Amino acid sequence: MFKYKLFFSIFIFSSLLIVTSTIKNQTREVEKEIDILSKRIFLKEKDLNESFLDYSYVTSPAKIEKKIEHLGNNNYTPVKKSKLFLDLSDFVSLEKKIAVIKQDEKKK
Repeated sequence: MFKYKLFFSIFIFSSLLIVTSTIKNQTREVEKEIDILSKRIFLKEKDLNESFLDYSYVTSPAKIEKKIEHLGNNNYTPVKKSKLFLDLSDFVSLEKKIAVIKQDEKKK
């Protein structure tokens, strides 16, 4: 009888220990996925806010004209399309090229 109780107690303890560790590992994996998704959501929200800001000014030339009049800049000329950066990576690559040229000039 004593061996039966001991065996039963060890079996229950071992099974609960295994189940607990399994649940803990699954919870950790879910938390990692939640963290990754939270970072993605934050970046998407930031991008959405910037896009909304761009859209509000691009779709309303009247606002831009009012700001220009308010600043008193009568010699306003539009920027050529070739001077606009369509992506941040274009700007960064140009900056890198300029930095390399400046370093070359300093070496000479």
